[in-house]
Amino acid sequence: MDDKKSQAIADAFKVFGDKTRIRILFSLQDKEKCVEEISEELGMEQSAISHQLRILKDARLIRLRKEGRYSFYSLEDEHVSIILKMGMEHASENM
Repeated sequence: MDDKKSQAIADAFKVFGDKTRIRILFSLQDKEKCVEEISEELGMEQSAISHQLRILKDARLIRLRKEGRYSFYSLEDEHVSIILKMGMEHASENM
């Protein structure tokens, strides 16, 4: 594996290294949501959620769909769901 690919993988895993971002990703597994919905679900300020969503979007883990003045977020693809599922299984085995 070359340096460019290994760096890309390392960068992706860094994004998974934050519990708020993990909670957001799990929140988006069921359906797309707007910032307000995620904020209410996680009990956090919308500005904090927006900041984390920007990081997740830049890492191509989520996608953005605009409808008028509203922004809706969803997981980028099935790979993200698989990584979350595997992480949950691994964590459950070690508890």
